[in-house]
Amino acid sequence: MKTTLIAAAGAALALTSFSAAPAGAQSAQERLDARYDRALAAGYKALFLCSAIAHAEANGTTRTPESVHEWELTGIQAPLNDIVRDLPYEIVRHDNGTIERVSVAWSEDSEPRLAIHLDRDRGCGLTPIMGAGHDYGRDANPPQGRARDAAPVTAAPRALRKPFAGAFSGTYGEGSRTTAVLVSRDGETLGERYAQGFDPATPQRTWSVAKSLAATVVGAAVHRGGGEVGDSAGLGFERGEPRADITIDHALRMATGRYSDTPGNRTDPLYWGGASVLETALDWPLVYKPGTVFRYANNDTLAAVQAVASTFKKDPPAALFAKLGMTHTVAEIDWRGQYIMSSQAWTTARDLGKLGQLYLNNGVWNGERLLPENWREYVSTPSGPQPEGTDWGYGAGWWTFRRPEGNAFEGIPDDAFAARGNRGQYVVVVPSRNVVIVRRGEDMVGTRFDIAAFTRDVLAALD
Repeated sequence: MKTTLIAAAGAALALTSFSAAPAGAQSAQERLDARYDRALAAGYKALFLCSAIAHAEANGTTRTPESVHEWELTGIQAPLNDIVRDLPYEIVRHDNGTIERVSVAWSEDSEPRLAIHLDRDRGCGLTPIMGAGHDYGRDANPPQGRARDAAPVTAAPRALRKPFAGAFSGTYGEGSRTTAVLVSRDGETLGERYAQGFDPATPQRTWSVAKSLAATVVGAAVHRGGGEVGDSAGLGFERGEPRADITIDHALRMATGRYSDTPGNRTDPLYWGGASVLETALDWPLVYKPGTVFRYANNDTLAAVQAVASTFKKDPPAALFAKLGMTHTVAEIDWRGQYIMSSQAWTTARDLGKLGQLYLNNGVWNGERLLPENWREYVSTPSGPQPEGTDWGYGAGWWTFRRPEGNAFEGIPDDAFAARGNRGQYVVVVPSRNVVIVRRGEDMVGTRFDIAAFTRDVLAALD
């Protein structure tokens, strides 16, 4: 028999109250927006409950719904933050105890939102709004477990105790919420620390650190002969199509010149609405000549990944992660099978340390070259158009501490570069010091962790 867990508190109210304002006082557009926001909030909740709990259990550790509510579902984007917590949910499990799906009710006149746990290598996929549950059953394909990362936690040496303590006390950002830090040098973990309720096997969503994972996956495809960064990304139609001039390089550098409705693109229809990569990310029109303007856009990363997706049947991202020993890392997909590698990946601090080490090794792992020889230089060079209003530069899927005009970060070497993600996800790679720095967090909207200051203090402590 399937086992279920149902959150009933406030369920009736949650399904009937669309807004504090009386229905008659709302315009048709306001009612539509309120309904859409509730559907998105339900998708957000279903996906996070499914991914956080299922991946933790597959890794041999645990997360509870209460823990997910405390960390991932608190302090999120408006207006979802005011909606998400009270929506009733149900966790449905296979006979073997593994999660099959999570459903979240959001309206009495619609199907609940569903996140389906597909398998251990592709994680949880969110089905479309109004999608009926019987269309997405996974009874015949329960997920399988992984070997737990059971190596003992490496306590921070004396030199790192002060910056580590500061990471958890708010020194690097008032109100920031650190869940893990890890520092390695010369391939050896010097120290790591975890918040209560988290351990080395506890995965978290990478958010935009996934863009750096995506650049790595693209690099591996290029090394295998699956294309070149100068190739067309394959956007648009074949005839009379200016978007054919957009290359994979343009997409990795956020320089496609395509329109985006907000910085980053509001990819809510894909992330929380259950729409697909193919219908949401690839068809945006040009407004600038490719390669002339920087515009941070999730859709550009998705286009770069899609350009090499034909290689994934033989060499999926999971195979690359396995070679790196990133055994607790999962790149998730939409319900049609396309990777959402602009944000939707789950991993641990230790696995991110291995990602950084791959770049310290200049693309070689256990004697095997996995990335092109110049890939580290390629991703960490801030060439092409650059972001405005920041001291950070941008390479190809990675942020750089220097800009073409110089380095504004005192105490951080020019060759340092970083993966950065929402809610405080960071991987800093410093080749000249053979150091990797990882910080994981669940920072709430309005708070920020100063990764540059943390990096500076860690490097100073290691002098």
